[in-house]
Amino acid sequence: MEFATLLFDITDGIAVITLNRPDRMNAWNDQMAIDISNALSECDRNDDVRAVVITGMGRAFCAGADFFSGDKAEFEKGDAGSDLPPSWPKVMPWHVKKPVLAAINGHAIGVGITFPMTCDIRFVAEAAKVQFAFVRRGILPELASHVIVPRIAGFSNAADLMLTGRMISGRELADLGLATAALPADQVLTATIDRAKETLKAAPVSVAMSKRLLWEGITTPVEEMLRREVPLFFHAAEQADAIEGFTSFLEKRDPAWKLKVSKDMPDM
Repeated sequence: MEFATLLFDITDGIAVITLNRPDRMNAWNDQMAIDISNALSECDRNDDVRAVVITGMGRAFCAGADFFSGDKAEFEKGDAGSDLPPSWPKVMPWHVKKPVLAAINGHAIGVGITFPMTCDIRFVAEAAKVQFAFVRRGILPELASHVIVPRIAGFSNAADLMLTGRMISGRELADLGLATAALPADQVLTATIDRAKETLKAAPVSVAMSKRLLWEGITTPVEEMLRREVPLFFHAAEQADAIEGFTSFLEKRDPAWKLKVSKDMPDM
């Protein structure tokens, strides 16, 4: 697939989506939101894609909304019947039934950090400048940041970042638990792809079910989650991949998973 603002590649089960406006430090605009939605949709429906990595071209991951291109959609309402403005993706990483990892290779400001927060796993350049800058622009953080960030980093840490809009480093982002690791910039993409390869060892339908429950768990009480897990656990235990998982373990070989996310996901 070809996109105006992205590079898109699928190699050995891993799709790499690269924000590709380096002359604008990958600043976000309407077209990027459309392109990302379409790329994520393709990753979701394509069984050849087992994991997704999102990164940026050049020295920035994303420097925030492109306020200098005449694109004012960041502040416009969506079409009738939609609460989302045109500059927000209609398909988010949490919608994709495969692991989505962010390789935050450089500066991440505004939507440049709230968008990777909607991914499952993040690696970040240790010297990257990171800023939930919204309140310093007279607006407020978006993309469900008010529930995602405090659930990961704790209320006080989330308030510190989102109510001050202060700048932090990639190293501090990782120290707060908002990224798995902070690394030299030239190692971030490789480390993220290596972690994505680890997910390829797992049964794809099991991963998809677990991801769905993880995201639902952000706002689900413990007892309700237990009620959700139990029938899905026993459903999975009756499937071919459970047999293959235990058989391959006992036979000391790599598993050959049989179920496909596109057709074997249970009704959740």
